[in-house]
Amino acid sequence: MIDLKGIFPPLPTSFNRDESISHEGIKKNILTLCSYPLSGFLILGSNGELVMLSEREKEEVYNTAREAIPADRLMIAGCGAESTRETIRLVKQASRAGADACLVLNPFYYKGQMDLRALRAHFHSVADASPVPVLIYNMPANTGIDMSADHILEIARHPNIKGLKDSGGNLVKMAAVINSMDEDFQVLAGSAGFLLPALSIGACGGILALANIAPSNCCEIYEHFTGNRPGEARKKQLELIDANTAVTRRWGVAALKAAMDHLGLYGGTVRKPLQELDDSTRASLIEILDKAGIESLKP
Repeated sequence: MIDLKGIFPPLPTSFNRDESISHEGIKKNILTLCSYPLSGFLILGSNGELVMLSEREKEEVYNTAREAIPADRLMIAGCGAESTRETIRLVKQASRAGADACLVLNPFYYKGQMDLRALRAHFHSVADASPVPVLIYNMPANTGIDMSADHILEIARHPNIKGLKDSGGNLVKMAAVINSMDEDFQVLAGSAGFLLPALSIGACGGILALANIAPSNCCEIYEHFTGNRPGEARKKQLELIDANTAVTRRWGVAALKAAMDHLGLYGGTVRKPLQELDDSTRASLIEILDKAGIESLKP
C-alpha cells in the first residue's frame, strides 16, 4: 500500500547554463521545498523534462533526488517511455534508486495503434515487472491521447497499479474512475487549476506544477478542504488560477523555472529546443505571481 494523500510538486530538473545537470540545484530546491507540508515529490515528470534526458542522466537524477528527499516524504519517479521494454528498464532503475512509486506516461508516438489492447498490455507488463506501485499518467496535452474512463478502469485492474494522475481536467471522467474503483486506487489532480473540484469528487491530492513555487498556497487549498473550510478553500483556489495557467498551458516549463529563479529557488535554463522567456514575458509573469500573493521561498 502507498498513501498518496496531499500535495506533490513535479520538480523541474535543474540545468547549468551549458544544459548539464545541476545536482546542487536539485538538492537546493528539495531542501527548500521540504520546509513546507508537502507529501513528497515527483521526479522526472513532464515538468522535469524527462524526454530531454539521456539514459545515464535519468539514473543520476533519480539518485540525486532520493538522496535529498527525506525518508518521510515520498519519491514518485516519472518513467514514461515509448517502448514497454524501455519503460520496464526505467521503473527498475527508479526502484533501485529508492522510488516509492513510478508514474508511467502512456506511449504516444504511434498513437493510431494505442488502442485498449496495446495500452493494457503495456501497463500490465510494466506493472508485472515493477518492484514498486505503478501510477497511470494521463496527459493529453503532451501525448495527444486522452485515455477514456473505461480504458483507465480496464488498465487499473492490475493489482500493482495503484493510482492515476490525470492532467486532462475532465472531472466527469475522474469521477467515473473514482466511483468505480475501491479505496486502494487513488486519483491525483494533475493541475492546481482544478485541485479543489477534484478533491470535491474524491481525489486524494494533487501533483501540481504550481506547488514548486507556491507550496504553501497549494497546501492551504488541501488543508482547507480536508478541514471542512470550503469558503477558504474556494478563495485560495480562485486566487491561483492565473498563476497556474502562466506556468502550465500559457508559457510552460520556461515560465516555471523563471518563477523559481524569481522566488529564490534554482530555476536555471531549459533544454533546447525549449526557449527562455523574453524580458517582456518575464515581467508579465512576475506581475501575475505578485497579484496571486506568491511570496519568496526560504529553507
